[in-house]
Amino acid sequence: MAHSKYINPFTDFGFKKIFGEEANKDILIDFLNAILPEEDQIKTLEYKQQEQLARRDVDRKAIYDLYCENENGEKFIVELQRAKQEFFKDRTLYYATFPIQEQAERGTDWKYQLKGVYVIGLMNFTFDSSEEFHHNIKLRDEKGNTFYDKLSFVYLELPKFSKPLTEQSTLFDKWIYAIKNMPNLDNIPPLLQERTFKKLFKISEYSAMNETDKVSYEESLKTFRDYVNTLDQAKEEGKKEQAIETAKSMLLDGLSIEKVAQYSGLNIEEVKNIQQ
Repeated sequence: MAHSKYINPFTDFGFKKIFGEEANKDILIDFLNAILPEEDQIKTLEYKQQEQLARRDVDRKAIYDLYCENENGEKFIVELQRAKQEFFKDRTLYYATFPIQEQAERGTDWKYQLKGVYVIGLMNFTFDSSEEFHHNIKLRDEKGNTFYDKLSFVYLELPKFSKPLTEQSTLFDKWIYAIKNMPNLDNIPPLLQERTFKKLFKISEYSAMNETDKVSYEESLKTFRDYVNTLDQAKEEGKKEQAIETAKSMLLDGLSIEKVAQYSGLNIEEVKNIQQ
């Protein structure tokens, strides 16, 4: 089977290969610094255990895609979300509670001083109708003043990003372009010649991987494609159900079978079956 030259970063394997390996930690640091505000820039990162267990058995556990800590003890959760989920914001807030609670010091006179927690979501879907795709969120009061600056949520709605690469592209623009377009590229674009991007594309080249990684990627890619196909099928079924309901209303209003078929997108036989 023919493959894209570069692996798909939206697969579980691709995402972990690019951002989750110790040898590629500099790539993750560069990416995070590109999307975080200037005052939140980081120098070093340490990968931490990705599975977080709640304090009580009745609570659910959380499994992050990536969980890291910087030189100041601040925590970073990096999540790749492939499709819209119900209660998505609730889920990310729930995830943030684990690195907050783990900072509790036992057996000492702890005064509840916390290190910062960042939850970063790369989303292959949109969750609102605005044109903005980069959301940097902190706790603010009704006047817009920051109430608490140690809890940050960064959401990137990748489908909304459609900028072409130009000489004026920022490092942030370049990163989002690379992640979104990598599976469709045959070579490194001329405007992505920085050291980090050269390394990014080098480690993402399918033909350069060993056989074990190729097998793992094949399995991950199949899971990703099956997932996408399931979502597409669900969307089509949803459209069909909507068309059927529309056709029923039109028939009740006395429209002819031909007109109902024309306006609903169903064929004549489908409309006749609905009428019966």
